Amino acid sequence: MRGIWKWVGLAGVAGVVAGGALVARDQRKRNAYTPDDVRARLQQRLAEVSPPPEDA
Repeated sequence: MRGIWKWVGLAGVAGVVAGGALVARDQRKRNAYTPDDVRARLQQRLAEVSPPPEDA
């Protein structure tokens, strides 16, 4: 019975380490953008989502 809990604990630790690695990779990816890059991407996404304003 004790051996089962040891494996469950090791699997939990491995899951936490893998999750931390994914978060760190995503954070490095986000930090690679300059403020101008972020602004341009947001403006592009806004243009794709919202239609241009119509004149009345």
